[in-house]
Amino acid sequence: MAKKKNKQPRPSTPPLSKATLLKLFREVKRPLSRAEVIRQLKLKKRDKHVVKDLLRELVRDGKLIRIRRAYGLAEAMHCVTGRLEIQRQGFGFVVPEDGRRNDIFVNQRDLNEAWHGDKVVVSVLGEARQGRNAEGRVVRILERGRQILPVKVFKKMTGGDWLCRPSDPRLAFGIICSLKDESVKLEPGDIALCEPGDKIDHTMWEGVITARLGPEGDVSVQEELVKSNHNIRTRFPSGSMNQAESLPREPVESDFKGRRDLTDLAFVTIDGATARDFDDAILVERRPKGYRLWVAIADVAHYVPEGSPLDKEALERGNSYYFPRSVEPMFPERLSNGLCSLNPDVKRLTMVVRMDTDQSGLTRATEIYPAVIRSHARLTYTQVKEAVLDRDEAARKRVGPVLPMLELAEELARKINKIRSRRGSLDFDLPEPEIFFDASGETTDIRPKIRSFSNQIIEEFMIAANEAVAHFLVERGLPCMFRIHPQADEERLRNLFQLLSRTDKSIVMPKEMTPKKLQMLVASMRGTDKAYIVNRMLLRSMKQAKYSPDNEGHFGLASEEYAHFTSPIRRYADLVLHRLVKVALAMDGDGAPPPIPGKKKLYNVAGHLSGRERVAMDAEREILKRVTVLFMRDRVGETFNGVISHITDYGFFVELKDVMAEGMVRLSSMDDDYYTYWPKREMLVGERTGQAFALGQSVEVVLDEVSLERLELNFSLKSVVAASRNYKDLIE
Repeated sequence: MAKKKNKQPRPSTPPLSKATLLKLFREVKRPLSRAEVIRQLKLKKRDKHVVKDLLRELVRDGKLIRIRRAYGLAEAMHCVTGRLEIQRQGFGFVVPEDGRRNDIFVNQRDLNEAWHGDKVVVSVLGEARQGRNAEGRVVRILERGRQILPVKVFKKMTGGDWLCRPSDPRLAFGIICSLKDESVKLEPGDIALCEPGDKIDHTMWEGVITARLGPEGDVSVQEELVKSNHNIRTRFPSGSMNQAESLPREPVESDFKGRRDLTDLAFVTIDGATARDFDDAILVERRPKGYRLWVAIADVAHYVPEGSPLDKEALERGNSYYFPRSVEPMFPERLSNGLCSLNPDVKRLTMVVRMDTDQSGLTRATEIYPAVIRSHARLTYTQVKEAVLDRDEAARKRVGPVLPMLELAEELARKINKIRSRRGSLDFDLPEPEIFFDASGETTDIRPKIRSFSNQIIEEFMIAANEAVAHFLVERGLPCMFRIHPQADEERLRNLFQLLSRTDKSIVMPKEMTPKKLQMLVASMRGTDKAYIVNRMLLRSMKQAKYSPDNEGHFGLASEEYAHFTSPIRRYADLVLHRLVKVALAMDGDGAPPPIPGKKKLYNVAGHLSGRERVAMDAEREILKRVTVLFMRDRVGETFNGVISHITDYGFFVELKDVMAEGMVRLSSMDDDYYTYWPKREMLVGERTGQAFALGQSVEVVLDEVSLERLELNFSLKSVVAASRNYKDLIE
């Protein structure tokens, strides 16, 4: 019998994974078909289904692009994956997943049926030029940003379906909806939730209504609508809720091990009157050579291990979301308002930043450690203002034994603020709106939020603590989740200085646009008629702050090292920093420190958190606009005094003085002249009369139209002659 030949072992092939396929595409440096992938990896035919699934996943992830029967690397084809943000004017920007890339402009004609919020692949058509973003075209929709759309119900159609329209004005199409549950009763004007289906034509889609939210005039309905528009979670999964419920109501004795007992020190919390989650408590003492400032921050990391259900849900949310009548917290109330909240007269676990300063308020020494504290008082900004700033005797008696400490806190905060001011930290004097409701939930007023130095005391101490923690990690060579703020847009700043120098020859454009130079400009204009223009244009020139493991400094605060540490109940970035500080403290101790997160992981987390912060800001702006429009619906025909807040080539926006609302005067409503936009001078000028409208100019307007569908207030000038000036008066 013939002897069997020994079979040679098959050469080992790399395990099939998305990483394996991406490595292959990068090595061969050309597009490949599925068959070529199988041949290149020396796979068997039985593997073709696995390869097919992996290729499909990579296309869905935006890593590969399908080209006829082949696949190519998105990065090699100048394609970028990101989220699409469509503007009211119709065009959009893709915010890349890679946080190191700038946003990509997409013309309306190149949206390729993508909706606001979609995850898309965009082909970069033109690179960025000075002052302009790179331009691209959407080549693939990877994932709809919203599986459920809030819609306004217009009318019932023959056959029982309902004609609806998305409540987001950036989605310019209609939807013919059937009812998922026939028991749902709808009326025209209701807001409902809809699952979009197939496209009928370029103006109409099919859909199924899954729930009725209620009448569109209800502020609570508008809040639910905005939450749905921005995919803000309103329920906690059972895993995170079960974990929260398993935690004790109060800290137990074993939690105090390894912590300094500071329960006898008179820490206090100072927050808004309606606040329910207290992240931070403060204490100030006078020392022989200066001051000692304690900032105690809730030790959320003690109760929320990394990778646990609570942690995963908090990371997904990124931060808490605040609305006029509700809050969607980052953690369940069991933690955010209970176990982690620094409520008065109960023991709480904290991370303490203790700063010793000199007489001028400059920090000379810092110590960070875990502690247990007991807040001696839950104070509000109003209480502190009345007791410390106004020196109201009744208010001073109410704050009782903590009054001397509060007065010392004000003294130190003013000195810290002076140091920040000297280095060039920017503070814009622009009011924030506050919405007032009656007992039935109806909006009664929208007024500027009242702020005093009592708010500033806490802000100064939190900034000081954030800087101290960032420096603590940098000193030890450990990674950090920095809060960075890029330099302002130089072209816009040049335009501002040129505009001001035309009317004031003493204003000279600086050679270098430093925060200090801009701060000096703001200070020089305070109290003048140009203060509004300066604050508005400076704010528009500022870029958005974000999170990054790379330290690029914070331009607005003129800070070299800055991070968020003081709000771990409502910001996940702060929780990341707490864990990094605990790594540093463990390295200083005897035990084995926890693993240090890699920079790639921090990049991914930073990008996600920056994105969620943008969602929170967009949602806050949208609900404010919706409540404002609802409030103004009954005031059509009324006359208002306002100031021109922004100028475009089709009209100008007016910010009202009596109500915190903004609307537009369109050129199409001005029939006395033809007006031309002068962008470098920020004005509209009449060709025949020379009448001009400039930024910061006071006007009197009539409210003509209120549109909740378009989120617009439209005004007309009550008197063109009375409201305008000759352009020569504005440039000479």
